[in-house]
Amino acid sequence: MLQLLNNVQHKDLRVITQRGAQWGDDFMSAPVTVDEFRKLQAHYPIVFQPDDKGGFVPTALFGLQHGQNLFLDGQGWDADYLPLSVQRLPFSIGIADDELRMMVDMDSKRIASGAEGEAVFLPQGGMTDFIENANAVLHALHEGLQATTDFVQTLMRYELLESFVLDVERPDGSRGQLVGYYILNEERLAALDTATVGLLHQADYLQPIYMAIASLSNFRALIKRHLAREA
Repeated sequence: MLQLLNNVQHKDLRVITQRGAQWGDDFMSAPVTVDEFRKLQAHYPIVFQPDDKGGFVPTALFGLQHGQNLFLDGQGWDADYLPLSVQRLPFSIGIADDELRMMVDMDSKRIASGAEGEAVFLPQGGMTDFIENANAVLHALHEGLQATTDFVQTLMRYELLESFVLDVERPDGSRGQLVGYYILNEERLAALDTATVGLLHQADYLQPIYMAIASLSNFRALIKRHLAREA
């Protein structure tokens, strides 16, 4: 249940910041922004997931099947960077009185009971450093998503996305497949004329394009994690 965050109704609210399946982190992917590609490509494959509006959402993969997060190791999240869409949980941005306002999901497993977790408000009602940081993450995410929409539309305009299938052979000899995602088509990218490449450069899109391509090398490590769990 989403509620508008306020220091009266939520004066005693505390949020658990540890990472683990017990706190709702058992998801295989998360949407990401184009501004994050450089940090993401060191850890996760970046793919593009079709949305219900005929477009695509850049997505970081954490697993190869629904409900599987291979970066959870029992001690936390085994990567140096978490996407903004993961960092912001259980908060989100809503609109109230024509203004962007901070919302909190009271059904989230991160909502603490008792003295666990980080306090959201100070005893006198002011905001803690924790919630100030969460607010900054939300604003970065909001701005990043707007820039990402333009980036994806450009990729679609030049038909630079293609569907792909990832085959995974299990230790018992059976096979699994990851389907439903798109990646950048390197052949089409290489065939672009100089003028188009110049436009992509002016828009600062070349770097994230190559970061997304480079990130696909993380599939090898992801498959290795997957097979280790099944062994």
